[in-house]
Amino acid sequence: MTRENTQLQSTVTGGVDTHRDTHTAAVIDSVGRLLGHRMFPATTPGYRDLLAWLNSFGTLLKVGVEGTGAYGHGLTRYLTSQGIKVIEVDRPDRKTRRSAGKSDPLDAEAAARSALSGNRTGTPKIRTGHIEALRNLRVARRSAITHRADCVRRMKSLIITAPDQLRDQLRRLTIAQLIKTCTALRPDTTQAADPAQAAKIALRSLARRYRHLSDEITDLDALITPLTHAANPDLLKLHSVGPDSAGQLLVTAGQNTDRLRSEAAFAMLCGVAPIPASSGQTRRYRLNPGGDRQANAAIHRIVICRLRWDPRTRAYLERRTADGLSKKDAIRCLKRIVAREIYYVLTKPQTT
Repeated sequence: MTRENTQLQSTVTGGVDTHRDTHTAAVIDSVGRLLGHRMFPATTPGYRDLLAWLNSFGTLLKVGVEGTGAYGHGLTRYLTSQGIKVIEVDRPDRKTRRSAGKSDPLDAEAAARSALSGNRTGTPKIRTGHIEALRNLRVARRSAITHRADCVRRMKSLIITAPDQLRDQLRRLTIAQLIKTCTALRPDTTQAADPAQAAKIALRSLARRYRHLSDEITDLDALITPLTHAANPDLLKLHSVGPDSAGQLLVTAGQNTDRLRSEAAFAMLCGVAPIPASSGQTRRYRLNPGGDRQANAAIHRIVICRLRWDPRTRAYLERRTADGLSKKDAIRCLKRIVAREIYYVLTKPQTT
């Protein structure tokens, strides 16, 4: 039997290290031997050439892609459309990189080996439908909220060093009163070299920007709320779960919620799974710094709201603190409970 026939009958696994302009692919056989690696442009013709190159080594079982939600998104979409099983792989850990080095071919080979072994892998999110639209809108909303908060911080910083009369007028106002007052300022723009007039010009500009961003957030909320309800109306029925928190949790889970293997995996994805930190006679758990921090923040907001309005949640906190748990540790337990509740709502089949 010729070498070409042997290659065509063998099964191979691909791995791709993705970048903005180029993708580096590697291919290994069923026992992990490296068969080759090559660089391709990150374009549709490049995707076709990459797939043809992988297929030239034998029957392609699956392809491990690093960064399926970023630079690898286009390649993942193309491979999926061609019926290829795509595996999302994590970056090689630091210990492996220190011992083996760092290069695009090495990272592509590591992606192929991870896909073959199933170690540190996952199912890519489906980037279509309501959830992807919701994610795009939330990116703009989060940016507007961040810049609006920055406007307030800069206004307060200007007030500290403003002339006495202006500082006394503004320093004790609420945010709403401050925005209204600064918007109504009438500085003399011809005297911009005067620090007092320059302070008024800057404060008025920031106040107008704050109002513009508030209007932008309101417009985005009018689009986001019905999308969130359409994606999973049962999620909004949960206690203290509003459109903002629900939208973030839907984006974190993705359109294909079947990729979440268990409620424990979802808790780890959200960064609320407890991490053992026991030693000797001490038995405790510590904060989980991993996972999606936006999802973690959403679950934290839900817990804080329930502590204020839900008698059962307050009773749980009192019971756990009476058992010797600190308030922070009790809140971490509550976040884990909320994650479990949300997981079953997210993965429940939706009736149309």
